[in-house]
Amino acid sequence: MSDESITLTPHLHDKLGVYHCDVPYDGHVVVAGDPRDIGDGDSIFFERSGITAERSGNEYTFHRKQKSLLAKAS
Repeated sequence: MSDESITLTPHLHDKLGVYHCDVPYDGHVVVAGDPRDIGDGDSIFFERSGITAERSGNEYTFHRKQKSLLAKAS
């Protein structure tokens, strides 16, 4: 498994894989259309997308575990 992540600040958005991640304003995150309030030092797991959002001051990190597919040699 590998870990994909992005770090955002308020008023920024990006995609993590196919999922849209947004920090529309301080203390609020949106992942795949699911809005949540988040306190400093808190983390929230979004079950539908498998993404965890964590807040540290003015930085919001979104990450998820990605399963690695290993090609089998024939």
